[in-house]
Amino acid sequence: MLRDYQQRSIDQLYEWLSANSGHPCLVLPTVSGKSHIIAALCKDAIQNWTETRMLMLTHSKELIEQNAEKMRLHWPNAPMGIYSASLNRKQLGEPITFAGIQSIRDKADLVGHVDLIIIDEAHCVSHNAEGGYRTFLKALAEINPYMRVIGLSATPYRLGHGLITDKPALFDGLIEPVSIEELLHKKFLAELRSKSTAQKLTTAGVGKRGGDYIESELQDAVDTDEQNYGVVDEIIARAEGRRSWLLFCTGVNHAEHVAEALRVRGIVAQCVTGETPAKARREILESYKAKEIQALTNANVLTTGFDAPDTDLIAMLRPTMSPALYVQMAGRGLRLKSHTDHCLVLDFAGNVAMHGPITAVKTPQRQGQSTVPGFPPTKICEQCNEIVHAAVRVCPACNTAFPAPEGPTLELREDDIMGKEGTRMFLKKWTWQNHTSRSSGKNMLKVNYYGKRLSDPVVSEYLCVLHMGYAGEKALRLLAQMVKQSGMHHDGLTLDDDLDAVADYMNHGTPPTFIEYDRDGKFFRVTKREWNDEMERAGLADTMVEGEIDPYLLSYL
Repeated sequence: MLRDYQQRSIDQLYEWLSANSGHPCLVLPTVSGKSHIIAALCKDAIQNWTETRMLMLTHSKELIEQNAEKMRLHWPNAPMGIYSASLNRKQLGEPITFAGIQSIRDKADLVGHVDLIIIDEAHCVSHNAEGGYRTFLKALAEINPYMRVIGLSATPYRLGHGLITDKPALFDGLIEPVSIEELLHKKFLAELRSKSTAQKLTTAGVGKRGGDYIESELQDAVDTDEQNYGVVDEIIARAEGRRSWLLFCTGVNHAEHVAEALRVRGIVAQCVTGETPAKARREILESYKAKEIQALTNANVLTTGFDAPDTDLIAMLRPTMSPALYVQMAGRGLRLKSHTDHCLVLDFAGNVAMHGPITAVKTPQRQGQSTVPGFPPTKICEQCNEIVHAAVRVCPACNTAFPAPEGPTLELREDDIMGKEGTRMFLKKWTWQNHTSRSSGKNMLKVNYYGKRLSDPVVSEYLCVLHMGYAGEKALRLLAQMVKQSGMHHDGLTLDDDLDAVADYMNHGTPPTFIEYDRDGKFFRVTKREWNDEMERAGLADTMVEGEIDPYLLSYL
């Protein structure tokens, strides 16, 4: 039985395919159950269109095994085969084939006619028309020009290229049926909690290649006895009561040295890398899941396809400029646990500060593109409010010296990794309007927040109050709260009011004193709205019971 959002994913996928040509990608958070969605999609497609031939591609044997296992769970007698040299299986000819791209990329002539290809971890597909995936897909498209490709990814972007829909990328559209916030709200995920660490690993002097740090140079900078034992001692001090620790390291030597430091300190620890023999690796992972091993270090092998739900501490010892890698590392702690409701993340590498919370990761920009389009680097003199370039050291209007620029801070507050706190902006006004989405054509309410300073951005928030399901319910609840907190009353509305009338009515309300927000790509995400004490003393602050939606709002929206 699929969860509601899993069925929603399939429904929205069919809707997209019927309305568009090209290839879509389903954006699904880590541990949202992609393999269940894949299995249900395969079963539905084969049973309703019996001549369909499907190919499930990925780059990891662990993902092949997981996806095939879920297929058998949903459909025990599924007509399926596996083509993977790593698994010693080379089965072709069934309606459904689960395959490793490394094994099958030059076998298009053997595979033959394919109607539908599903690619797990679709961000691994090259933007350019090159590489194993693109070459293989081109060859299959010559056999069947009407073939469709469906991607699945929690991180639909690539370093140096931006979103996987930015041309000349393969995919033409992103479908986002569920968010991390919804999965947390419905208790399908465990929360992550991040803490500031005393030990901080530095990347000073480390070169970059392909958009990320050069691994050999990074390992040389990070892998020292002083830092390894300092990190291990801090982990032990902070890990009281925690059972399963997963540590991400910069390379093979680093992972082995950190595991040795843990053992010296009396912790049962093992190390897994790409050089670990398959049998030994399997035994180590099974022992870790059985809690016979308390700490497990790794280098480049446990970011995808590895599930150990009771992992309750993650230590990031690997700085990375890749937001996808950051999300994959953090995601290992999101599964529900048998003994606690959260996972502690100790980010010695500064990845949270670099990439933002996992609910609003900063999308990597294409090479040569500004990281924040449309916002020039400026600052404001606190003495006379003169707006000047960020590089100016003395205000040209009043001669006040600006303080020395500060370097990036790595200080984290609890739960920062979940994006619960953001940039604060004091407001001058707000405006409401009826907004039509360009992508879906659906109407929603749009709120623009204007700050008191000229340099403040215009922060826009969208309330999809007419949508069905969780998204609409959440927007209705938020609107009900904002009506009350802004000092408005429902007797000014009628049952015949549309969104234009609602927007006009709310334009007469009192805006928040300040908001807190985060950037989510080119959009904003408002995380907090706060009205002043006078509003609260007047009894106009929100008094709704948590989870309750005002029935009057339901009646006119």
